[in-house]
Amino acid sequence: MMQTSSIVITFALVFYSIGVWSERIARELKPWHLIFFWLGFICDTWGTGMMLDMAGGLTFDLHGISGSLAILLMLIHAVWATVVLLRKDTRLIYNFHRYSVIVWAIWLIPYFSPMIFGMQ
Repeated sequence: MMQTSSIVITFALVFYSIGVWSERIARELKPWHLIFFWLGFICDTWGTGMMLDMAGGLTFDLHGISGSLAILLMLIHAVWATVVLLRKDTRLIYNFHRYSVIVWAIWLIPYFSPMIFGMQ
């Protein structure tokens, strides 16, 4: 189960990174970016759920707290992107990328913290 959850979380990294960085490079939010935001969120939530089962629940350390925050921010980010695209607000569509990298960077903390702190 550890291997499967690690693979799913890595898919989250790949999907979310594609969405965030392609949006950043394009400097315009497009519907296909949104698909990658949601795929990243789904994989992260799925993989985290598996890891929580193995750990017996949420740990209140840097990894657990930052992981919870990251999932919440990914959800807000994906919902916000959905709303922006549905409203077709040109100003928001072109300025959305400014915040995506911040959410992505915060997401990296729980992704890399087990490697940095030697958690199993």
